[in-house]
Amino acid sequence: MNPTTFKSTRTDTRSFRFSEALLQGLSEDGGLFIPEAIPDLPVGWRDQTAFNELGLLVLRNWLGNELPEADLASLVTDALNFPVPVVRLQDSAYLGEQTAVLELTHGPTLSFKDFGARTMARLMAYFLSKQGRKLTILVATSGDTGSAVADGFSGLDGIEVVLLYPKGQVSPVQEMQLVVSRPGVRSFAVEGTFDDCQRMVKEAFMDPVLAHLPLSSANSINIGRLLPQSLYYIWAYLQMDCPVINFCVPSGNLGNLTGGLFACEGGLPVNQFVVAHNANNFFPTYLETHQANYKPSVRTVSNAMDVGVPSNFERLQSLFTPQGLNDRLWATSVSDEETTATMQRVYQETGYVACPHTAVGLEAVHRYRRETGDHTPIVVLSTAHPAKFPEVVGSALQVEPPKAEALELLKSRTFTHYTLSKTLEALREVLLKKPHDT
Repeated sequence: MNPTTFKSTRTDTRSFRFSEALLQGLSEDGGLFIPEAIPDLPVGWRDQTAFNELGLLVLRNWLGNELPEADLASLVTDALNFPVPVVRLQDSAYLGEQTAVLELTHGPTLSFKDFGARTMARLMAYFLSKQGRKLTILVATSGDTGSAVADGFSGLDGIEVVLLYPKGQVSPVQEMQLVVSRPGVRSFAVEGTFDDCQRMVKEAFMDPVLAHLPLSSANSINIGRLLPQSLYYIWAYLQMDCPVINFCVPSGNLGNLTGGLFACEGGLPVNQFVVAHNANNFFPTYLETHQANYKPSVRTVSNAMDVGVPSNFERLQSLFTPQGLNDRLWATSVSDEETTATMQRVYQETGYVACPHTAVGLEAVHRYRRETGDHTPIVVLSTAHPAKFPEVVGSALQVEPPKAEALELLKSRTFTHYTLSKTLEALREVLLKKPHDT
């Protein structure tokens, strides 16, 4: 089986194997890696009844013979060892009929980022061990990516993680997950926004002073994050047992959406993607005007989506024409007030406790059905566990938020983090130091 090859979004003069794109993270020209052709879903995908077996089938279809099937099976089974339930919500006046929630919140850090981070970590460690190499993973996070990457990569041979997050702009629970002491992980609170963190990461990759360092990325800049994220769209479709489906995707950096589009372009019967943003509304505005007018990110209660300059927009522009995006996507922007009101109403009508990010998606479903009249069954991606946002959930619902054992266990561990100014010079100094000198 021939593997899929990849190219840069900025030049297409060279093809890369998956392992090359995975370990490099960002192309040398500053572009992001995209598939030269998206493979069709493999024969037998509709017959899968276990998530890890579906994952093996689909990922093998992308990776071909880059690693033996037995090794890939072991990696996928180890990475994706938690439940992926589809919860059908009670019909309500607000959401209508046939609305379901795909709970991507049962991994070790209670976020959808666990799927991509854990799979990517094991694939990276596998290829590095074969090549006798070491790597430093440099990642910016607006909340959930960092803890998933830190947990997924911690303790793996040959890999160090340097994690940047915006100081004071993640929830207290998210910060606890980010700064808990882990082998091989250093966490830095940057005195700026997520956009500053993301800019610093990109600048570090292009910095001649750091060119000798083995750097790679682990957020959705990296193609290795996106392929595993395509899997749960396929899984949700199979659980819904209907001929065609809609998806609603709470969105920030657009990586989750890109994974869904990979599945759709491969043949998954998706009628429409509803793209749900908070007040950071760059992408809904782009779909309306086809003008890329970037703005600084603003803080919201759905903080993991607080992205002013979405990295994967460059991928989407390379893969689709503006009209092609409009044909596949319907997008909207939801305010904080509407988010908390949605949490309240959905809880009252269905009993479902949604985190603020999931609530942005549920409000988008309400708007989409009201404005289009489309009643195709729809699955909302629940991207984070409500236990990660006890203040917001408790205030909105006036009930005690649900507990999560994974969070309770963290409280007894030690925590280590540092503060960093929002400059390349500051990050450069960190990267040039040995971990024990920080």
